[in-house]
Amino acid sequence: MIRLTLIGIGTGNPDHLTLQAIQALHASDLVLIPLKGDEKADLAGLRRALLDRHLTDAQVRLAEFDLPRRDSADPDYLNGVERWHDAIAEAWSTQIARHLPEGGNVALLVWGDPSLYDSSLRIAARLDAQVTVIPGVTAIQALCAAHAIPLNNLGAPVQITTGRMLRDRGWPAAVDRLVVMLDGACAFQSLPTDGIGIWWGAFLGMPQQILDHGPLAEAGPRIVRARAAARAAHGWIMDCYLLQRD
Repeated sequence: MIRLTLIGIGTGNPDHLTLQAIQALHASDLVLIPLKGDEKADLAGLRRALLDRHLTDAQVRLAEFDLPRRDSADPDYLNGVERWHDAIAEAWSTQIARHLPEGGNVALLVWGDPSLYDSSLRIAARLDAQVTVIPGVTAIQALCAAHAIPLNNLGAPVQITTGRMLRDRGWPAAVDRLVVMLDGACAFQSLPTDGIGIWWGAFLGMPQQILDHGPLAEAGPRIVRARAAARAAHGWIMDCYLLQRD
């Protein structure tokens, strides 16, 4: 039997790893480390640094493998993502069969938390495995902590969405606070700026953390420039932001 543990690792800071997560690592026979190409080599490096710090059992095997890429030009977005997830599940299965042909405990390190805008659980459902989740610090928690702000206004709701949804559908009705994730194109530029504030963060909790906040009309252009520069410098970027409408 394969027992797969998805371990939330926060935003890349080794201090974000919980004691429960460290115990799960030491109970593993195999840790999978996906590689996303040379331009995102730092991501694998962060996983390795985390394991170097917290994994002291030399008997646990590490397996690096190339992660299939999604065809971003596919006009059928949802079905394209499903095909991509099929390919990732196959890559996981191949590595597990190669390293644990008799079964065992497998760990996969997941950015943030597996429950929030991450597809690891949907991919894991394609495998014949018993799945366990270790929660992690989400980017939303790290964002609010970095800016020292509460997530919600007093007694008020918050909605979490994506850049694609904000761009295509606009601001949701009956919501004054909105958290936006997975936004590679700064979809806040599609909004009217009057009466909107933004709190933005990239590389949250890490040494290269970048923060900005203020009225959207003023902070928005700064964020666009800072995001582009950071992505060019690192080859990747993880960011999110909170919007508030008066």
